[in-house]
Amino acid sequence: MNKYVKVLIIIAMLGLTIGLNGCDDRQADRVSYNLSQEADNFNVTRKITVINCIVGDVIFQMTGRISIKADRQDNQLEVTVEASKGLYQKHFIGLSDNVTYVVEDLGVTNVDEYRYELNFNPKMWIPVKPVIID
Repeated sequence: MNKYVKVLIIIAMLGLTIGLNGCDDRQADRVSYNLSQEADNFNVTRKITVINCIVGDVIFQMTGRISIKADRQDNQLEVTVEASKGLYQKHFIGLSDNVTYVVEDLGVTNVDEYRYELNFNPKMWIPVKPVIID
């Protein structure tokens, strides 16, 4: 076999390998984009958990068909909910060095289309310590 033919075969194999690897990345990007679009169109149930990292407590959780946008410039999380047909509400969650969040994709479930749930951790908002009086 000619030396040039061997080089061409090696180049072709490398090109094919690189091309196939590139397809996986593009497919993953496409799937990620499609999932984000479905969530932004309020077709996916999500659960947001906001955590105080210093003490390890959950500040609150929000579950429903919601669209989420992380605004890094204002250091906040923007949460939009479709409360009823054509009626939307927007909530803002302030983020800091010690407050973070996790978003779970719960998929499409059999829940009310226009219902969402917001749960606060009461000990984060009402730091009352009971005093025993004899």
